[in-house]
Amino acid sequence: MNKTKLGIAVLFSAVAFAPLNAQAADISACLITKTDTNPFYVAMKNGAMQKAEELGVELKTYAGRIDGDSESQVSAIEACIADGVNGIMLTPSDTRGIVPTVKKAQDAGILVLALDTPLDPIDAADGTFATDNFAAGEAIGTWAKASLGDDAANAKIGLLNGLVSQSSVGVLRNQGFLTGFGIDLEDPNKWGDETDSRIVGNDVSQGSEQGGRTGMENLLQIDPMINLVYAINEPAAAGAYEALKALGREGDVMVVAVDGGCPGVKNVKEGVINATAQQYPLRMASHGVEAIVEWAKNGTKPQKTEGKDFFDTGVNLVTEEPVDGLESINSEEAAKICWG
Repeated sequence: MNKTKLGIAVLFSAVAFAPLNAQAADISACLITKTDTNPFYVAMKNGAMQKAEELGVELKTYAGRIDGDSESQVSAIEACIADGVNGIMLTPSDTRGIVPTVKKAQDAGILVLALDTPLDPIDAADGTFATDNFAAGEAIGTWAKASLGDDAANAKIGLLNGLVSQSSVGVLRNQGFLTGFGIDLEDPNKWGDETDSRIVGNDVSQGSEQGGRTGMENLLQIDPMINLVYAINEPAAAGAYEALKALGREGDVMVVAVDGGCPGVKNVKEGVINATAQQYPLRMASHGVEAIVEWAKNGTKPQKTEGKDFFDTGVNLVTEEPVDGLESINSEEAAKICWG
């Protein structure tokens, strides 16, 4: 078995879903996510499967072992090109490095759509269905500042980002949070270069609970009196909470995150997370499958949300502690539309 085939067979799980009707006969697609364990990508896969079954699209899904595994995503795209699919939906790990392989698929007549994570540059994809990640971060930052009131001026902030590689999603959420909190940005295209004295430090979490716990432990070594934690997602936030709990500080540190999965919403209800921004991966995948059908039938590419360079699938602030002037929903409402 050669190296390429081994990468696909071992690092990815590929599942095909055959057409159940003639509505989109002979239309095929691939979904390539970063992992198959993060509830966000599980929900995205379910959304794609449901819409593919509804429209009769043959769908193959691929998922790497870990977030950041771009080499395996390249192998998956090459497999989809060889299969002659009509469209590929991709949550890229390396948003810039994978662009040449995306271009190879497009040259073969395949529509390539980014889900959740835009390519760099964003127009390297034929369309993007995503949360406005800057707006999501800004919402939790604005909420945190308002909730702290006068104490915001003396906050001690620890930031738990995703990957060292600084994916576009991680940058947008981080920079949105800081903007919402009223902290001046340096280079808006990367996190970690701000000089505001309230920032204790930045660490990475790999978007996982264990990574969040380790990252939080590292930040607490810098300053054990951190009182506000930003986490790129809810698993990282849950890990941060466990690190704080080990020091008996879980009750006096504010934790905010982005995701809106059902476990995260439950954590909001239970006070593990004080506020989160809920996004909708099922919508991303569902719209993606629909766009591939339109491309295969009519040769048309997806539209963008007015005033944005992508299709915005929406976000809601979720908290049990609303603040004046900032729209939000509570955990009970969020549980009705959560995922995972």
